[in-house]
Amino acid sequence: MAEHSKARWSGYNKFILYENRLRFFVVASNAADSRHRIIKIDRTAQDELNVIEDDSEYTGKEMTAMLKMLEDGNKSSGGLGKARVFFGIAGFIRFTAGWYMVVVSKRSVVALLGGHYLYHCENAEMFPVCFNHRIDKPTEEQRLLNLFKQVDMSKNFYFSYSYDLTSTLQHNLVGSNRFVSDTWSFNDRYAWNFNLMTSPFSNAEAPPIRPSWLLPLVHGHVDQAKLTVLGRVIFVTLIARRSRHFAGTRYLKRGANDEGNVANEVETEQIVSEALTTPFYYPAAHTDESTRARRPSPNYTSYVQYRGSIPIYWTQETNPGTLRPPIEISVVDPFFSAAARHFDQLFKCYGSPITVLNLIKEKEPIPRESKLLDEYSQCINYLNQFLPKGKKMEYRPWDMSRAYKDKSTDVISYLEDFAEESIQMTGFFHSGPEPFSHYLSAIEASHEPGPVPWRNHILLQNGVCRTNCVDCLDRTNAAQFVFGKRALGHQLHALGIIETPNLSFDTDVVDMLTEMYHDHGDTIALQYTGSATVNRVETYRGKPHWNSHSRDIIENIRRFYTNSLLDADKQAATNLFLGVKDSETIISKAPSRKGYTNWYNPEHLEPPYVVSECDQSLREFVLARGDFWTEYYRPLLFTSLGKHFAYSMNSTLKLPGKTAKDVNQSPFEINRRGGTKVVDGLRQWIGSQPRSSPKKHRDKSTARPKRQQAPPPPLAEENTTEYIANARLNPFVKESEEAEYADYITHGAKLLDAPTSNIERKDMEVYVFAVRTGMGSFAPRDSAKEFGAFMERGKSHGPVGVLGGWKYERWVGVGFGDGHL
Repeated sequence: MAEHSKARWSGYNKFILYENRLRFFVVASNAADSRHRIIKIDRTAQDELNVIEDDSEYTGKEMTAMLKMLEDGNKSSGGLGKARVFFGIAGFIRFTAGWYMVVVSKRSVVALLGGHYLYHCENAEMFPVCFNHRIDKPTEEQRLLNLFKQVDMSKNFYFSYSYDLTSTLQHNLVGSNRFVSDTWSFNDRYAWNFNLMTSPFSNAEAPPIRPSWLLPLVHGHVDQAKLTVLGRVIFVTLIARRSRHFAGTRYLKRGANDEGNVANEVETEQIVSEALTTPFYYPAAHTDESTRARRPSPNYTSYVQYRGSIPIYWTQETNPGTLRPPIEISVVDPFFSAAARHFDQLFKCYGSPITVLNLIKEKEPIPRESKLLDEYSQCINYLNQFLPKGKKMEYRPWDMSRAYKDKSTDVISYLEDFAEESIQMTGFFHSGPEPFSHYLSAIEASHEPGPVPWRNHILLQNGVCRTNCVDCLDRTNAAQFVFGKRALGHQLHALGIIETPNLSFDTDVVDMLTEMYHDHGDTIALQYTGSATVNRVETYRGKPHWNSHSRDIIENIRRFYTNSLLDADKQAATNLFLGVKDSETIISKAPSRKGYTNWYNPEHLEPPYVVSECDQSLREFVLARGDFWTEYYRPLLFTSLGKHFAYSMNSTLKLPGKTAKDVNQSPFEINRRGGTKVVDGLRQWIGSQPRSSPKKHRDKSTARPKRQQAPPPPLAEENTTEYIANARLNPFVKESEEAEYADYITHGAKLLDAPTSNIERKDMEVYVFAVRTGMGSFAPRDSAKEFGAFMERGKSHGPVGVLGGWKYERWVGVGFGDGHL
């Protein structure tokens, strides 16, 4: 078993920078300020970066004495200077002369996983390392510096001090029998600042400092929401990791390169966990008094998906006059070398089986996507013929766009069926056995003697589903949502939350997941194309939003503008950030391969995760010290509950239209809320849109079902403890009070539905004018000057009711007869 989670020297989440003319001193501290470490960076040499780490760990008093000693010893060079607080070192970068240190200066919490906080980088700063920074080419240095800063590190960069965000939950907890990295304790494929971390020490045999001094940053998307099920709290976390290999913009990065890396490669992980305990483990059982060993928590599940461009050589040349550039297959490789390397990497990372869902168009008036369909199908058929039986890739081409337009197939149902097949083949990760309630239910439902099927061990995911369309954005995101919805049902079923893994649309849990995947798709699309997704899940469900068509037009225009004018600079900035040379092209050398038939490594076809080994590895993992404790609980810091992230995160109880009474409503019930909101009705009325059948609308939106509620049993004494306890346990609301409350919250709707024939025109105009002015949609033009004079006159003392000789009704009535309404 590989060392699945090397000790990440975690717990140090606060850094202080001291500087003088000769050195930088960086002090790392934990949340409780009880443990400290220090490194020294030389500022005298410009061409070399000299970093020295002190191997000792200091207490608070020892670090104070150390800083006092450094202050006295460096008085000749300025002492320690003013301290700067930051939250991590992202790495070092050099352009034409001298090194810069890139640090995270601001952060925010975005997720909580097993007691480990996941942070978003809110701001980053750069400090020149050399005190006398001499620049021979200041113009070129400034150009490269500005180009580097075009990669906005304050958007969509995430990190964690104690949790490996670059790897999946399954890999972090149970490990793998394959090494991810020999030098680093993280998966460098998804560490976007890997060049900043390694380039200063490329000539050294080993880095002079521990890798944990440098924070690996994941570029992608992280979101978390809370699912409340009758008092049980479930965390749903969505993590998207963008690969740093062959990364870039839409039309400048297409297909694959020689190494098998594809464009727009994103790994999406959906984690569902029950927040019964904070960490990844349970305390020791009462029967285990001798060892007091921790137990793995069975409340964590995860499911991993993958998206990436079609792994062949193809391009799209941008042309400002062409909205949809033609697709050209630049190199025809009969042996599909790039695709062979790509799928061999997938087998290495995820194992088998691999399911391939290809959503590009099959028939077009002018062939564009269909060119790729034929080439990709030949590629899969060619590679599959050399794979052993039982290890072949499951290939499913399907024209999703045509199926939606022709209405010949229910798009969502088809995807759900294929998602179920894929999940049954690959499985998903569950950190414990199946709930015992499933065993009891199986016994009760079984009519035949003998053992009933029940899983008494952990569940692992071996294999992955690879989804793609042309851009791997709109159709791909809708398909991945359907896979995520199906996986969520299985994950909740494995946790014992629901009886069957089937989830219905129009429920709170699916609505919450839909919003999460919308944000996920929009973020990935903005990074790749500069605009949000175009066709969303509601479109393929046949229930598009009323503004979806206009929104899609705007996003298409934004894509065209970004791809035509801004992508070149964005690609240059990405290459500089990732350390990619401008001379590197898609085909940098002649294609080479191991063989025409043995294109894969046979070891990669074996499962990377084995139940027996992973179960033992999980038990060893939970015995390790958890450095999250002081960071999560902050025992020395006074905090309010409202500021706690787990309390304030998004929840199904915070969805639009939710009230306090929905606490006891199941999020798996289909919502039947209908009608128009009061604000929408007000805007309709102000816009002079006639309201048809107002009584029908009032019945839908304001009618409340009568509850059959019996009054509490009468008690002899109303002030006794027994009476008060029964009143609290069985609250009773009188019908008169409930009717009064219903009348209070629906009086706006009644006002809107009231007939307007009995209202005087003057009163109607005054009311409409006041509402429009308050909404900012109407500003009096001719009356502005008179109103200013009215305000000036109002300062003088006049008779009561006249306001300085100016009649108030005169200004209110201005403009109503001048065609302003």
